[in-house]
Amino acid sequence: MFVSFFPSPRLFFSSAVAWALLAVLVWFFLARDAGGLIGLPNPPSDAAPVVGVTRFVSPSFIWFYLYFGGAVAIFTAVWRVRAPHPYFNWSVPGSALIIFVLYFMVEVSVTINDWYGSYFDLIQKALDPSTKGTVPAADLYIGLAEITSVLLLNIVVAVLNAFFTSHYVFRWRTAMNDHYVERWGALRHIEGAAQRVQEDTMRFARTFEDLGTSLVSAIMTLIAFLPILAGLSAKIPSIPILGAIPYSLVVVSLVWSLFGTGLLAIVGIRLPGLEFRNQRVEAAYRKELVYGEDDESRAAPLPLRELFGAVRQNYFRLYFNYLYFNVVRYGYLQADLMLPFLVLIPAIAAGAITFGVFQQVRASFGEVRDAMQYLVRSWPDIVEFMSIYKRLRAFEAALQGEALPEIDRKFLQDGKLA
Repeated sequence: MFVSFFPSPRLFFSSAVAWALLAVLVWFFLARDAGGLIGLPNPPSDAAPVVGVTRFVSPSFIWFYLYFGGAVAIFTAVWRVRAPHPYFNWSVPGSALIIFVLYFMVEVSVTINDWYGSYFDLIQKALDPSTKGTVPAADLYIGLAEITSVLLLNIVVAVLNAFFTSHYVFRWRTAMNDHYVERWGALRHIEGAAQRVQEDTMRFARTFEDLGTSLVSAIMTLIAFLPILAGLSAKIPSIPILGAIPYSLVVVSLVWSLFGTGLLAIVGIRLPGLEFRNQRVEAAYRKELVYGEDDESRAAPLPLRELFGAVRQNYFRLYFNYLYFNVVRYGYLQADLMLPFLVLIPAIAAGAITFGVFQQVRASFGEVRDAMQYLVRSWPDIVEFMSIYKRLRAFEAALQGEALPEIDRKFLQDGKLA
């Protein structure tokens, strides 16, 4: 699954995580302010944030691009020398490009958050009877034009990224397909082998890419928005139940997100196994139908009825488990929508924040919660991925001379699923 696309996967992924962590620490503690040495300084701390498209070509951003590119170049050069690979350009520089685009998307969210503060304060000033008529319509149009330029750039980048990731995923599928086809003689006896090569390779690559990019995006969002949320917490005098505590918004978002993650993990613990078995019974039924196309002695009504009965039984079991899982999941997500308003009610009632700050807090709170709720929002995809992984893991076991998973051994012994 991995060795076909990445060089020395175990060492590669561990070294990539270690190098990324080192690069982040060096950036925040040493390199962030070093751009001024080459004429690319950070803006003054009291400067108003730029909310237009020029933000992304400012000196501080150009310095980050150079730093990121240098870190990627060093890592890529070392691995290119150490472990050449046919798909190296896609798996290493290609992955780095996807990560860079994720960083860009997070910065777009930060820019929108900054725009909320200034623009909604401008709206509040325009609507306030005491300052009525002091805000020219041109200022409101300019504010919209600034954020529109950012959104248009974001659309272009998103479209190009979707095109690139489509090719990235298909290259990964191609690598797995070639790897398994070359070893087909050792794999063909495994139930549903054809489907695993033809379909599961694509689903594995696509799902892993989706989950991986979501995880990296969540981490980047936390890095970008936790400091913002911490700063905004100073403007909130107290919150319900807990009262006045330091970094109140950070505490609430982290506690609530961890609660939801743990709750959904417990409630949905049975789903991966049921999804895996569902693919098994579907494959057994489909295989008998395929045999029946060429052999009239196969696919008789009684065996088909028995095989379809196993399909029905597993689906009904899956539906029941998803019933209570979705009750908890959707209930939590609906409560999640109300939480920012509940937390901000004391500050709103006391008139302690402006409309712009309210929008910034709500948006920042949502970004941090979404990042922390990675498992909550990705759980259905994780369930599907674990099921696909189990199917392809049987291939790995066969190629490495290991025992097949229990359900695959049972199929080989009985010729069908019990």
